Parts: sequence; C-alpha cells; structure tokens
Amino acid sequence: MTKSIIFVALLFLSLRAAVAAPPKDTCITCHAALGGDLAKPASQFEVDVHHQAGLSCADCHGGDPSDDSMNAMSHAKGFRGAPKKNQIPEFCARCHSDAAYMHRFNPQMRVDQLSEYLTSVHGKRLKQGDTKVAACVDCHGVHNILAVSDTRAPVYPTNVASTCARCHADPAYMKGFDIPTNQFALYEKSVHAQTLAGGDTSAPTCSTCHGNHGATPPGVSSVANVCGTCHVMNEQLFEKSPHQAAFAKMGLPGCVQCHSNHEIVRPTDAWVGTGPQSVCTTCHTPGDKGYGAAQAMLADLTHLDSSLTRAAEVLNVAERAGMEVSGPKVELAGAHEDLVKARVDVHTFDAAAVGKLTDSGVEIAAKSYQAGVAALRERDYRRKGLGLALIAIVLAIGGLYLKIRQMESGDSIGHRGDVERKAREV
Repeated sequence: MTKSIIFVALLFLSLRAAVAAPPKDTCITCHAALGGDLAKPASQFEVDVHHQAGLSCADCHGGDPSDDSMNAMSHAKGFRGAPKKNQIPEFCARCHSDAAYMHRFNPQMRVDQLSEYLTSVHGKRLKQGDTKVAACVDCHGVHNILAVSDTRAPVYPTNVASTCARCHADPAYMKGFDIPTNQFALYEKSVHAQTLAGGDTSAPTCSTCHGNHGATPPGVSSVANVCGTCHVMNEQLFEKSPHQAAFAKMGLPGCVQCHSNHEIVRPTDAWVGTGPQSVCTTCHTPGDKGYGAAQAMLADLTHLDSSLTRAAEVLNVAERAGMEVSGPKVELAGAHEDLVKARVDVHTFDAAAVGKLTDSGVEIAAKSYQAGVAALRERDYRRKGLGLALIAIVLAIGGLYLKIRQMESGDSIGHRGDVERKAREV
C-alpha cells in the first residue's frame, strides 16, 4: 500500500514538472551561444511582446525548435528564415490579418493593418521595389517588439515623432524623395509637441494627422478635415466663413494657411489685426473689407482682455484684504468664457459676431470691477471706523489710568496727614 502511494506521488510530481517545464527551444540556446550579432535575437526576444504571449521563434521563422541539429532549419520542417524587406508586411500579416487567431490574444486588436498599409505611400512604394520605405519592423522593431502601450515602445505616443524622424529627418537617407527633412525640428517647436511632452498623450503626433499603417500626407483638400477631428468648432466656423470658398477657389490649404502644419504654435490676439505679427496682412491690404474687419476684431479682443485684467486686479486686492468678492469673481469667469468664445469666433472672420461676444464680456468685466471698487471702499470705511474705535479705546484707557493715579495720590496724602497727627499727639 505504501509503495503504491509513493509511486502515485512520484508520478504526480513528474507530470507536474513536465507541465511546468518550458518547451525546448534550440533556437534560443543555439543563438545565445553564438555571440555577437547572431546572439542579439535570443537576448532581445526575452522582452518581446510575442514571447510574452507564449510564441517562439518557430512561430515566425518555422523550423523545429526541438531538434538540436542543423536539420531544425530545413525547409522540410517549414523553416522560412528571415523575410526580405518587400516580404515583411505579408510576413507579419500571416497572423495579424487573421481575426480568429489574433482574437485569441486580444479580441479588440485590429486586423486591417496590412490592407491599410498597402494604401499608404510606404506600402505603394514598397510594392514598386523601393526598399528604403518603412515596413512593420522599421517602426515596431524586430525581435524586441514591445506593446504599443509600453512607454519604451518606439510607437508609444511620446516616441512616435522620434521614430518617424529616424528616416524623415535624415537628409542623406531622404535624398531623392523630394520631401523636406525639417518636419521633426519644426514639430518640436509646436504647441502639440509641448503638450505631448507635458504628459498629455492625446496631443497630436505624426500618426495622429498622417495615420499610422495607412500613412499618407493629407492633401490640400483634406487638411481642414484632419485638423477638424480635434478642432471641431473651429472647422465648423471656418466652413461658414468667406475664407472657405476663397481659399478653395485659389487652391490654398485652410488651416495651414494661417497656422502652418508642423510648427503649429499657440496663437495670440496679435495674429489678428494689422500689426507686425498679423497673419491677416499676408492677404489683406489697407482699404479692403478684410483689413478693416481684422482691425475691428483685434480692437474688440484687446478691449475685453484689458477689461478682464483690470477687474481681476481690483478683485484680487479686495480678496487679499479679506473682503467677500467670490460672487463677482464667478461672474468675471463668465467674461473670460466670452473672450475664449470670441477668439474661436475669429474663424468666422465676422467682426460683428466677435464684437457681440466681446461687448458682453466687457459689460460683465465692468460690473465686476465696480464690485471690486465697492469692496475696497467698504474696506477703507471699516478701517476708518476701526481707527476711530481704537482712538476712543486709547483715550478711555488713558483717562482711566489718570483717574487711578489721582485716586492713588489722594490716598497717599491722607495717609501722611494721619501719621503726622498721631506723631504730635504722642
């Protein structure tokens, strides 16, 4: 009986060990022993997302990972080796375009990457034999592919621009493509790049506007639609403006005409108007309708902005003095919203519409300013009252002190008289 129990226990432990033991992979052990560049795939694959999912070298390259001999890489055992550059998209797509297979790992993963890639400039040129264009491994890596959500991944939002720049910012590599190589340098100056660097991964990067697998530069006719995916209100207002039709007629890109494309900096009110920073004067000249509208819009925006600053300053002084001005400050926030809306409404290029919003904000700002002035008057009144009260208190205390001194002096004289009288009697 005891022997049977021992036998069963040993059998259970051996089965458990067999299940727990990783499958034999001669690809890893062999390449790790080779050293140099041939050892890199084995060392890098440890962090690869495919390895983490339980896949092995043979899942991509074929062959028999359980065979210790060179026969492991025979074509008879399905060995495919490393694909050529023009074979890579289809090579990866054997799995990534198979919905049934990919859903075993992630039901939400897209499986249309190959079809999108084939519509891109990269995909089309690769089909034509241009092996300098980007394929899957150029962006994602080869044996050390990380999940897109991994901050170390070259395709993580904060790394995308640098990944694209490996090719697109290299003048020698891009020679012959007739594409500027300063896009990355310009993008780094942009408000988009600054916002992304600040930790907001929803901020636009290269793939946001150009696409990722279906990478193709947005044309003049579609650039407004690209910007409008985020700046919806601006796009809708621009479409109703006189500039929309005029730009389309002249073949000018809408948003890019004023904001540029890669070096998109934070706009200021000075962009409107006719000053040295104005973008309106690139097209409009003194005397035309647009020139006058630009001047009017800038004047209204400047007036509201200065009114808000003036009101905020007096309310802040009153608040620091301990006065209750929370109500006027809330109302002033509404005037700030009018300024924001007016700056957005500039895209209508309708001076009357902008003026309507700024007039509303100026009216609120004026009321808030008066409330702040009234609060400071109340502060001064209270201070005067407090000063008079302090003076009265000091006078009262002084009078009381003198009275006490007088009483003490009288008692002292009376006491000396009693002493002298008793002395004479003796």
